[in-house]
Amino acid sequence: MKKVVVSVAIWAGLCGQLVAAEHSHPPPERLGTVTFATSCAPGVAHDFERAVALLHSFAYDAAEKGFLDVAKADPTCAMAHWGAAMSNWHQLWAPPDAEDLSNGREEIARAQQLSVQSERERQFIAAASAFFHDPDHTPYPVHAKAYEQVMQKAARSNPKDTETQVFYALSLLATATPEDRTHANQKVAASILETIYEAHPDHPGVAHYLIHAYDSTELAPRGLAAARAYSKIAPSAPHALHMPSHIFTRLGLWDDSIASNIAARTASRTQGDVGEELHAMDYLTYAYLQRGRTNDAQQVVASLKDMGPLIGKDFKVGYAATVMPIRLSMEEHKWDAAAVLQPLPESPPNISALVYWARAEAKSRSGHPKDADDDIAELRKCQLHLQASGNAYWATQTAVLIQEAVAWQSAASSHVDEAVKTLRQAADAEDAVEKLPLTPGPIVPAREQLGDLLLTLNQPQEALKEYQAALVSAPGRRGALTGAVQAADLSGDSQLAGRLREKLLKD
Repeated sequence: MKKVVVSVAIWAGLCGQLVAAEHSHPPPERLGTVTFATSCAPGVAHDFERAVALLHSFAYDAAEKGFLDVAKADPTCAMAHWGAAMSNWHQLWAPPDAEDLSNGREEIARAQQLSVQSERERQFIAAASAFFHDPDHTPYPVHAKAYEQVMQKAARSNPKDTETQVFYALSLLATATPEDRTHANQKVAASILETIYEAHPDHPGVAHYLIHAYDSTELAPRGLAAARAYSKIAPSAPHALHMPSHIFTRLGLWDDSIASNIAARTASRTQGDVGEELHAMDYLTYAYLQRGRTNDAQQVVASLKDMGPLIGKDFKVGYAATVMPIRLSMEEHKWDAAAVLQPLPESPPNISALVYWARAEAKSRSGHPKDADDDIAELRKCQLHLQASGNAYWATQTAVLIQEAVAWQSAASSHVDEAVKTLRQAADAEDAVEKLPLTPGPIVPAREQLGDLLLTLNQPQEALKEYQAALVSAPGRRGALTGAVQAADLSGDSQLAGRLREKLLKD
């Protein structure tokens, strides 16, 4: 089948107004190059491949619309319903809610009712069916693993089919466990994708998923080439403009991250994608703070009030809108501001927990440890709720937040040995688990907080060790660098302090 290059008229809004010509036209949509043979009518091939390209760049709403338009144009196209179903499963984000599961199940049922001519298509449909089958009685990870296993068989049956291999690699990333610090799934996925990348350097999914595969302290340097390429492959997709900042954040390349997320924010607003705009704004706020551009970060956070009422139940929206003001207040040690933060309406416990953590720490660190009791109690309620619902990742993260809050309360209550012990436990627990793709990392890493605590206890040498360890996991973090400079000065290591100060000023 002929390769189809699909691209977006929104690019005009992204790059600014072009010089008007008498018969000017917007530049073509650019989503990368996708080739996906199906048994559908030849006349829908271009539109189907465009929808797949959108799916690879996580433009889920646009992808679903594209697939449904194909289904209308060709009522016999089973793969159009497969695509619509897959648009309801955001594999590297949060598990689908009840509505998404219902929509996906209905679309796969429609796909199964139609005949297809190839075994490969049947495998794609069977894999999606394995995920959407009986979701009310089986935990989400079991469904995701079932999908991965069917895709593995499909990949073995179709070793030279690009789309089968790419979707299989994505399934490996979707089932990678945060507790696996060997990144076994990510490495297998990367090995598949790197081979394809050599032959298909303009494929949006390959570059996109390589960034996700390499989004860890261990692997981030390997992802820089894909990060710099993806935004050029699919500049019409806001997510493609944002994704490079995952690697930039891992490597402390703050100016690159800022540029990436400014572009993504602009494109998202042009396309009316609030979730993607907020996601870019969160990473932008984080990068501004690390660069020392506090006023710019404040302006981004202040613009939240112009986005209308934001609801916490959508994780992508709720997380970003909640965490941005928390980042600003906690990174800048604005304890009074942090102490009065409020959860968004309808926030799930893993999001509201962030607010209670910030309030509890702020109260203790401003000298009012008893006032943190209620917030710590709310944190414990959030953790119990997450445990009961089987959300192991966020239950673990909330347990770390509780330890941090309790440690600072203990320190403010003069129980310093207990405080250091508890915060060290929190740092060890946090270091044992990878972050999720939706977040730049912990708001303030526990290891960095341990350095802060040791510095306040006049233990600069011990603090310096913790700051340096924190900087290995999060290179260029301003808080850790600032603390390390102070600790090195107090330890009498003027040469190290000078090198760190130079890096701080450079970054």
